[in-house]
Amino acid sequence: MTQSTPPSNKLETEPVGKLLWQYAVPAIVGTMVMSLYTIIDRIFIGQGVGPDAISGLALTFPIMNLTAAVGMLVGAGASARISIVLGQKDPVRAEKILGNSLVLTLALAACYILFFIFFMDDILRQFGGSDKTIPYAREFLFYLLPGMALTNLCYSFNNMMRASGYPQKAMITMLIGAVMNVILDPIFIFWFKMGIKGAAIATVISMAVSTAFVMYHFIGKESSIRFHKHSFRLQGQIIRNIVSIGMSPFLINLTASAVAVFMNTSLQKYGGDTAIGAFGIINSYGMLIVMLIIGLCQGMQPIVGFNFGAGNLQRMQKALTLTATVATIITSLGFIGSTFFPHYLARAFTTDSHLIDVSSVGLRITMMMFPIVGAQIVITNFFQSIGKASISIFLSLSRQVLFLIPAILLLPGIWGLDGVWSASPTADGIATLITVWVLFMQRKLFKPNTKSGINKNVENQEPV
Repeated sequence: MTQSTPPSNKLETEPVGKLLWQYAVPAIVGTMVMSLYTIIDRIFIGQGVGPDAISGLALTFPIMNLTAAVGMLVGAGASARISIVLGQKDPVRAEKILGNSLVLTLALAACYILFFIFFMDDILRQFGGSDKTIPYAREFLFYLLPGMALTNLCYSFNNMMRASGYPQKAMITMLIGAVMNVILDPIFIFWFKMGIKGAAIATVISMAVSTAFVMYHFIGKESSIRFHKHSFRLQGQIIRNIVSIGMSPFLINLTASAVAVFMNTSLQKYGGDTAIGAFGIINSYGMLIVMLIIGLCQGMQPIVGFNFGAGNLQRMQKALTLTATVATIITSLGFIGSTFFPHYLARAFTTDSHLIDVSSVGLRITMMMFPIVGAQIVITNFFQSIGKASISIFLSLSRQVLFLIPAILLLPGIWGLDGVWSASPTADGIATLITVWVLFMQRKLFKPNTKSGINKNVENQEPV
């Protein structure tokens, strides 16, 4: 397939396994690149500045999650809608979604940037910061926050590039920025001796380059859907559709921010700044594995969304089953790494022996239920991909709000610091059971004659 050839027919006719490979690999590279921006910063900051800087960086997690939530809200919602309307053979509608997404992203980014700049110190103090760690967090955010609008644009429109049939190009645009960040981080931190400030500046420059490549794609003639003047005229129905579908990943990140605040507060109480630094290391490893699964889900999304829109339900089901199986294998490997090699993982971020020991214990406990997490994430994203926003939102919030936050509040009173680490696997186990039950209750989605909210449905006669 050339980049100029509309890819819709392949989503209907090519074997699902081949399609998942074609779409998931670039998506995984893209999500890994996004996570590596943060992880590379933490590694260089930990090795080049020190353990207090790692703890300061951990204070920024809630804010970074909130800013990422905006990218998720628009990117996930718009890409799912684009896949569905392309499956219904309506490219004009897809271009309107594209333009509305740009306006919405910039407006939301402007709001949160101004808010966090004006109230930064007060917010960091509420997030568990101390006099030693807040200066590091403040310096990092001061330079990074203005560039978060670029991050939102890059993430959102990279998803839309993939959803409209250009997964390889989406991967390349993300790789360009990641390679630049790996090169610029040590230059700004060590050569220019800018410390944590240098890491933030390097990240913004790298993200700006990736964003430029992504946006150029939708201006040029190669893309099957492009920006037009009429695309930027805001339409209430389009905005509502984007927000309703994107609300699930948005709320995941929003509640992740709340979870991080509760975690930091509890960690400060039971383990001090060192425990918060350990959480930063554990979060980095967990994010690496989870972003692999998110990339896999992004590869699944256009296949599921298109075939749902086209009424090819057997292909939709096969894509879900295959994706969940691969995700389980990935999270099981992540569990093995955290159980048997935690000290090696922690040493990548710091040379401080006490921080390494605390991180190792936390890694083993936190990742106990990881083998079953993959399927839970995939099923939640499946409902999002077919426009079942309310189900996806419920599954997203059940883990964070109903199970994880109460566990953070209750378990440390019994087991101390180990109780804080135990909150995540407790929530993971319960949430997975709920998710499997909901999927069973929604099994009618896979029956050929079920309308399920789409405009049309046909008997599946395509090869799988």
